Amino acid sequence: MEHQVFVPVPEAPLRAALADPERVAGAVPGLQRDAAPGAGAPPVAGRLKVRVGGHTITYRGAVRVSARDDGSYALDGEGTEVRGSGAVSFSLRVALAPAAEGGTDLVFTGTASGDGRVADVAGDSPQAVDAAVRRLLGRFAEGLAAHADAADTVVSVFDTEVPPPSLDPEADDVPGDVPGGAPAAEAAHARRTMIGRSAEEVDHAPPRGRYAPVPAPEALASGATLRWAAPVAALALASAIVVTRALRRRR
Repeated sequence: MEHQVFVPVPEAPLRAALADPERVAGAVPGLQRDAAPGAGAPPVAGRLKVRVGGHTITYRGAVRVSARDDGSYALDGEGTEVRGSGAVSFSLRVALAPAAEGGTDLVFTGTASGDGRVADVAGDSPQAVDAAVRRLLGRFAEGLAAHADAADTVVSVFDTEVPPPSLDPEADDVPGDVPGGAPAAEAAHARRTMIGRSAEEVDHAPPRGRYAPVPAPEALASGATLRWAAPVAALALASAIVVTRALRRRR
């Protein structure tokens, strides 16, 4: 058997995906992985439903992926029917070739064998088995490309832009903190002093500078009245004393 699938993903991410059993398992369409595989079990193992013609067959099995010396990859696997006594096995070779469209061609070649229900379907309609295998390989290639592309586009925190100096809390000249040109140590001390004040202190601290409250006009008027009232009262008292003494002398 030979089957070729084009995927719009470069060759390097695909090779990285094929070298990662987790991404290989995620690329197998419909695979239900074993929750806790036993010691020494292949990482890509579980249950897989395969639709062949009008039949759906569920297999439990495993797949092993290994790199070959010629740059291709070997996929070897086997499975047994969950409801039945049939079994299947396959040995595939996957070669990657750069395509002119900027993607990659995945070329599958190999052999497969099986008995049980799939053999019964093949006896009645061999083209149905061939179509099911090609459909499964095509969906696997698409899933592998999706996992390779997703891993390739993850942005690292080390690739993010560094904030400009105006947003740096340790900048020497930050508007609203201290006058420009102040030493870095004084600026940091001023920031720590402002940040260290509690919310209650900030809420109840009286404003200073040009934002300080202006005294009410009534307070100024009353102060001026008191300053003038004292001399007038003293003068009136002195006048009263003089008049009183003059009257006594006349008597």
